[in-house]
Amino acid sequence: MPSETSPAPGAATADAKISNEDALKLWYGASERAPKPRPIQNAGVSPDGMKIAIQGEAGSFSHEAAMKLVADAAIVPFSVSSEVFAALAEGDVEAAVIPIENSLAGSVSEHFDLLLSHDVQVERETLLRIRHNLIGLSGAAIDHIDRVFSHPVALAQCRNFLARYPRMEALAFYDTAGSVKQLVSVRDRHAAAIASAAAARYYGARILAANIEDNPENYTRFFLVRRGHRAPCAPDANKISLAFSVENKPGSLVAALKDLSALGTNLTKIESRPVQGKPWEYIFYVDCQLNHPDEGVRAVEALQPHCAMVKSLGCYKAGTRD
Repeated sequence: MPSETSPAPGAATADAKISNEDALKLWYGASERAPKPRPIQNAGVSPDGMKIAIQGEAGSFSHEAAMKLVADAAIVPFSVSSEVFAALAEGDVEAAVIPIENSLAGSVSEHFDLLLSHDVQVERETLLRIRHNLIGLSGAAIDHIDRVFSHPVALAQCRNFLARYPRMEALAFYDTAGSVKQLVSVRDRHAAAIASAAAARYYGARILAANIEDNPENYTRFFLVRRGHRAPCAPDANKISLAFSVENKPGSLVAALKDLSALGTNLTKIESRPVQGKPWEYIFYVDCQLNHPDEGVRAVEALQPHCAMVKSLGCYKAGTRD
């Protein structure tokens, strides 16, 4: 791991000015397109721990959530979410940790689609407080930063901070921690990244400004996902996530939700996603609080008479805010 004072292997020295045209093209080009999907080995604490796939680089919020869920995990990062699910489906990893919803930005729609299309189950949930930081190289000064790279959601959540520094141009990058990794590699003191404190530590960068998010009530729900039926309904489970499609006839959705409500379950979330290749047909995703784990089975049974398809995405204990 690079230190705050030593450059990354093969990079220019900290005192040298970035003048290499190819390096700058890499820096800007990477902000426009994600790199090819690839795993990064040995990113976790213990190489002998559970192998968990995440989307994003080591040091990302997904990395932090995975270590919170499984303390001795061996993290295997991928650039895109489809590769995370492919690795899980093929048995290359034992589990995956994915963000499913942010309290400010809303749901991660792609992950709902991937949960539905793969033979996986949600085993656990955790809530992670998202703290954004402006991160630069050692010796960099905020007043000299003119480019800030991060994931588009992170940039959007730090608008007020960025507005106070009109010199800074916000540029989209494929990953928060990935922007720190690239910053350290290129050694550009006039650029900065927005990411977690863990990313700054992991890549040997420096926090220039801490907790720069607009709203402190910024939490992300993360799921720990396992293959098939490897994830039993825990004895302390008090929540279930379901996906279903209703028959195309009047009142079918109302009837389905009415029977679900009759069980005494508390519907805490509902949203729809379009069915790929079938215009104006939708999959509904719901979260329900359970009074007892057995209610999960009854919830599926209550929906079946009204639905063309019902799938339990997982029965698990709800995460709580730290």
